[in-house]
Amino acid sequence: MDEKNRIFLWPGDAPYTAFSPGQAQPSLAAYPAPASRGAVVVVPGGGYVMKAEHEGAPIARMLNSQGISAFVLDYRVMPCHRLAPWSDASRAIRLVRSMGYEKVGILGFSAGGNVCCTAATHYDAGDPKSEDPIEKFSSRPDVFVPCYAVASFGPNTHLGSRQSLLGADWENEEIARWYSAEENVTDDTPPAFIWHTSQDGTVPPQNSLDLARALSAHGILYELHIYEKGHHGIGLGAEMGPAALWGSALCRYLLEKGFGA
Repeated sequence: MDEKNRIFLWPGDAPYTAFSPGQAQPSLAAYPAPASRGAVVVVPGGGYVMKAEHEGAPIARMLNSQGISAFVLDYRVMPCHRLAPWSDASRAIRLVRSMGYEKVGILGFSAGGNVCCTAATHYDAGDPKSEDPIEKFSSRPDVFVPCYAVASFGPNTHLGSRQSLLGADWENEEIARWYSAEENVTDDTPPAFIWHTSQDGTVPPQNSLDLARALSAHGILYELHIYEKGHHGIGLGAEMGPAALWGSALCRYLLEKGFGA
């Protein structure tokens, strides 16, 4: 990451730092677009053990090309406290919102999609009494964008992601439900742009279908794309046929939501 573009999420040590020995403090890489009214926090995937580079900066540049600001999240992964990635994403949303953007969204791939969904279903309005000015801002995203996401830690999950994040608690169903977006949708959940491929043999598309069903049950607006072809982890999807169109469809969606200039 370009150090000139790095923004640390907390002025000191992040919560749960003791559980992440040797890892860098969580931060954002800034990709601002001039005059954009909205910004998107981009969360790369990697099974909660790493962060895929092709799901970070290239996505931010794609959003920039349509006049939308982006911030790529460098979040904690295994070994870490199970709440650390969610804490990083929630703080990132508050921090970006504090910069004056009218709209703040969050987008995540695969396990990063689990971070994205967790942030979109577990948020608060901010603490007006906090001595930390960033904590005064809401952590509720205006939209969320799960991309071939591990949206659930239920029966259709990617087991490796669940095991890596939950560690010794990976078989605890009560904890797993907290990370299953379809179990936590409410009438106040933000709208979503969801996409997956039916050929995904790593994270079943049922993750996205179940999430869409839960949103529908609560009257939450969403856009859902299930492309026929495309393996897991395709990122921008270059040379993947129709799946490569997801980026342009998303940008159109975000511009309609007021994220552009």
